[in-house]
Amino acid sequence: MNSTIDIDNLIANTIREDVRAGHIYKVPDASGYMKLDAMENPYELPDPLRRELAQRLAEAVLNRYPVASYATLKQKLRAKLGVPAGYDVILGNGSDEIISIVCTAAARQDKRSVVLAPVPAFVMFQRSAQFAGMDFVGVPLKADFSLDRAAMLAAIAEHKPSVVFLAYPNNPTGNLFDADDMVAVIEALGEHGIAVVDEAYQPFARTSFMERLPQYPNMVVMRTLSKLGLAGIRLGYLAAAPLLLEQFDKVRPPYNINVLTQVAAEFALDHVDVLNAQAASLNAARAELDAALRALPGIEVFPSSANFITVRVPDAERTCATLFAEKVLIKNLSKMHELLANCIRVTVSTPEENAVFLNALKASLDA
Repeated sequence: MNSTIDIDNLIANTIREDVRAGHIYKVPDASGYMKLDAMENPYELPDPLRRELAQRLAEAVLNRYPVASYATLKQKLRAKLGVPAGYDVILGNGSDEIISIVCTAAARQDKRSVVLAPVPAFVMFQRSAQFAGMDFVGVPLKADFSLDRAAMLAAIAEHKPSVVFLAYPNNPTGNLFDADDMVAVIEALGEHGIAVVDEAYQPFARTSFMERLPQYPNMVVMRTLSKLGLAGIRLGYLAAAPLLLEQFDKVRPPYNINVLTQVAAEFALDHVDVLNAQAASLNAARAELDAALRALPGIEVFPSSANFITVRVPDAERTCATLFAEKVLIKNLSKMHELLANCIRVTVSTPEENAVFLNALKASLDA
């Protein structure tokens, strides 16, 4: 007997209106293209380390759940990546899950809950706030992408946010906000809000708020191993005061990090010097690429402390189309925010790939 259920009515009756009105976060297939759109590390592990990692992965116990405490992995993260003594971390499936955990824990059901962030910002701040049932308030950056301190403080006073996200460096602009401005935001929140400092690009910025955790109990620091060179294993982590971390851990799904990710991350942290050397090479390449871009006429290059550079070109649509035809993927930022009009973002890569990008960009500017 055929069902008489109308699927459209089913969705209308069961799925939230804002979800129905939203869009899927689509990641296009990049097969056959030079991928300079996702801030990935272009370097693989050296062959001897890849063989050693393969052996460790082969020995992973796949028929059992992971050790729920992830004690060994967390110990290595604390020891290798500068977490202050007395502070622990929780783990997530990349930064995305960490952001979702924070929003879920802070989404009050007895009153309006607000997430606030300077914009343009990482898109998952707003999406995760929405999916947790929170309101999102974006405070525009200044024209040079610096933090508008006065506007941020005014927005905090008006909206009383439960969570403020501060990316350090910021994505998609690449710059570091002034540290004193960030401290002013953290202090303005006091006991009424949590400041989340997102340090996804810390391996390239070489500066951090992590050591300030003991000074500000309302601040947490979030990072990921993706930009360090391990985007494929999807591992993020968050450090916070122990009592606050405990609250976040209550909404973290059990066994949220799989065994293969755990083994690969532990192995990588045993050889973190190799990954740090790769980051240093990319920083040097960033300086060279920045200088080459600034020598081109008719474009504006914004300072970056990350592994990408944001550039304003005469026509972002044409530039991206020209590069796409040359099998080079970059990110068109134009539609993200009015401050990003005609801006593109390019990942810093190997000297060879950077040269290909520069040649294609020059062709687009001459067209």
